[in-house]
Amino acid sequence: MSTLHPIVAVTGSSGAGTSSVSRVFAQIFRREHVNAAFVEGDAFHRYDRAQMAERMASETASGNHQFSHFGPASNLFEELEALFRDYSTSGAGRIRKYLHDEAESLPYGQEPGTFTPWEDLPEDTDLLFYEGLHGGVVTDTANVAQHPSLLVGVVPVINLEWIQKIQRDKDTRGYSTEAVTDTILRRMPDYVNYICPQFTRTDINIQRVPVVDTSNPFIARYIPTLDESFLVIRFRDPHGIDFPYLLSMLHDSFMSRANTLVCPAGKMDLAMQLIFTPLILRLMEKRRQAIGRG
Repeated sequence: MSTLHPIVAVTGSSGAGTSSVSRVFAQIFRREHVNAAFVEGDAFHRYDRAQMAERMASETASGNHQFSHFGPASNLFEELEALFRDYSTSGAGRIRKYLHDEAESLPYGQEPGTFTPWEDLPEDTDLLFYEGLHGGVVTDTANVAQHPSLLVGVVPVINLEWIQKIQRDKDTRGYSTEAVTDTILRRMPDYVNYICPQFTRTDINIQRVPVVDTSNPFIARYIPTLDESFLVIRFRDPHGIDFPYLLSMLHDSFMSRANTLVCPAGKMDLAMQLIFTPLILRLMEKRRQAIGRG
C-alpha cells in the first residue's frame, strides 16, 4: 500500500450491494474535493459477453459445469494487480471499461457487453477507487489484496445475497429463476475459493442481516428492505474508531463484539458517511504530508 498514491477497494459478490457502498464513497469524494480515479472490476473480466457465452457453452459441453465469472480462468487477476502496483508506485496505470448496456455503450459506438480499448488513467488523481468482485483476491500468481490502503468487504448473509441476485437478474436482465439458480450453483466452487477468502483480508466488512424469513431465497417475491435489516460492521483494527460517537449518532445501535458495530440498516448511508469520511480524510492528510516531504 502507498501513502502517496492510496487505493480504496470495495469488494463483494454479484448481488452483494457493492454499488450502494460505492455511491456513498462517490458522495464523500465530491464533498471533500477528492479527485478519484474510478475502476470497475468488470473491466478485468477476461471475456466480453459474447465470448463468455461461447466459452461457457464450450466448458459445459466438455463436462465442466463450474466455469464462472468468479474464478481465475475468466479474469485478469495479474493485470488487476499490475494496475494496483503501478498506481501505488507512480499514480499511473492502464484501465478499460466494460459496457453493460445501451446507455453505457452509445457514447463509444460499441455494442453492449464489450470492452473499450485500454487507456491510461487520468493524471494527478488523489486516489484510486475500485469496486468489483476481486479487490482482495490472492492466488498463486497474483496478490491484489496487498495493495489497497483501505479494503472494504460487502457481504450480506448468503440467502439475502441470493435473493438480491435473483430479483435483479429477473427484473433487469429478463432471466428466469431457474437460470439464475443454475448460475449460483455453477459459481459455488469459485465463490468458496476466490470470493469468501477476501473477507478475511478486509479492513472493514459490512454485512446486511434481514430480520424477516429468507429461508428459501428461490421462492422469495421481495427483497427485504433496509428497515427490515440490520448492518453488522466489523473492523479488523478497532484502534482509532470512535465507537462512542458512532453509537450516539446511530440510534438503536450496539456493539456485539469489541470490533463489531450493529446498527439498523435504514441508517446505512449515515453509517457509511460517519465511518468512511474520517478514514478518507486521514488518507488525504497522510498523502499531503508525503507530498510535503517530497
